Amino acid sequence: MDKIRYGIIGCGMMGQEHLRNLALVQGAEVAAIFEPDASMRAQAAALAPQARFTASVAELLALPGLDALLIASPNHLHMGQIAQIAETRPLPLLVEKPVFTDPADWARLAQLDYPAPLWVAMEYRYMPPVAAFVEQAQAITGGIKMLSIREHRFPFLEKVGDWNRFNRNTGGTLVEKCCHFFDLMRLILQDNPVRIMASGGQDVNHRDEVYGGQPSDIWDNAFVIVDFAGGARAMLELCMFAEGARFQEELCAVGPEAKMECLVPGPGRFWPAHLGAPPVPELIVSPRHPKGPNRLEVPVDPTLLEAGDHNGATFYQHARFANVVRGGGIVEVGLSDGLWAVQMGLAAQRSAQTGAAVLLAPDGRLM
Repeated sequence: MDKIRYGIIGCGMMGQEHLRNLALVQGAEVAAIFEPDASMRAQAAALAPQARFTASVAELLALPGLDALLIASPNHLHMGQIAQIAETRPLPLLVEKPVFTDPADWARLAQLDYPAPLWVAMEYRYMPPVAAFVEQAQAITGGIKMLSIREHRFPFLEKVGDWNRFNRNTGGTLVEKCCHFFDLMRLILQDNPVRIMASGGQDVNHRDEVYGGQPSDIWDNAFVIVDFAGGARAMLELCMFAEGARFQEELCAVGPEAKMECLVPGPGRFWPAHLGAPPVPELIVSPRHPKGPNRLEVPVDPTLLEAGDHNGATFYQHARFANVVRGGGIVEVGLSDGLWAVQMGLAAQRSAQTGAAVLLAPDGRLM
C-alpha cells in the first residue's frame, strides 16, 4: 500500500497537530475530516486543503477509499465514536486518549471485539528522551524499585465550547491529563497496579471560571502513589500552575545499582524568548559505584518540534501506526493499554475524592 487515505474525526488543537504530522509521514493523505466547529474547520482546511469535509461521522464512514481512521474529538465522545465505527466500518483506527470517560463504559470496551488494528494514541511514549529512558531504565538501575513522574506545566488551554473545564467531559484531570503517565508507569515497570492512593484538587486555576452558569470543576494539581503487583512503587506529581519551570516532565527511576532521570521541556512555543533557546531534553545516569551523574542531551529534530507540542512524539507514533496499516509491525499501544490507563486515572480520582485507597483487580476492574 503506497498511499494511506485517512479519515479524521475531530480537528481541534490536537487534531491539527495530527494533521501537521501526517503531512510529514510518507504516503499519508488526509482524505476526509469531520469537524463540527466552523473555526476549527477553517484552520483544518488550511492544513489539509485536499480533504473533503463531511457533515457527520456517519457521512465520513460512508466515503469510499478510506484506509484508516483517527479520532481526535473531545474525550467524552470517544466511546460512542469507537462503537459507531466498530458497528459500521471497522477500519484500522488510531484513537486519542482517553478511550472512555464514564466508569460504566469500561466493561463495554473491555468486551469489544474490534476486527482491525486499534491503536490508542499515547504520545508520551514516543518522545525521543522518554523512549530512551523506557528502553534503558530497568537495566541501568538494576531493576526499578521506585519510579516517579513529575509534570510541572501550564494550565489547561482553552478548547472549543470549554469542554475541558468539566470533569463530566474529561473524566477528570487524573484521567484527561495523567492517563499518559499511568500508561508510562505500566510500560516502564512491565507490571500492573494493585492499589492507588491520591490527593488532588482545584487550588489555583479555573476557580472563578463559570460556563453556562456552571463553575469549572477541573483539578489543577495532585499527588498519586501506585503500588504494583511485583512490588515496585510509582508516584505522580502534577502541578498545572508551574509553567515557569525549565523542564515540564521529569522521570526518575531508582534501583539497587543506579538512579536514572529524564528531563523533557514543554512546548517550544511557550518558552520565553528573553531566555534564549529552549532547553534540550536530557538523560542523567547516577550510578552508586562510582558515584557521580553522567548527563546526555537528546535533541529532537527541529522540524518535528515545529509540528506539535509533544517533542516529535506525534510523528513517530504516526510512522509506526502507518506501518501497521500497511501490514507491517504490531500495534504497540492496544485497547487494553488504553483501558488500564483510564482505570488508573479513575481510581486516583476516586481515592482523592474519598480519602481511601482504591484496589484494582488483575483484569483492571476497580474494587
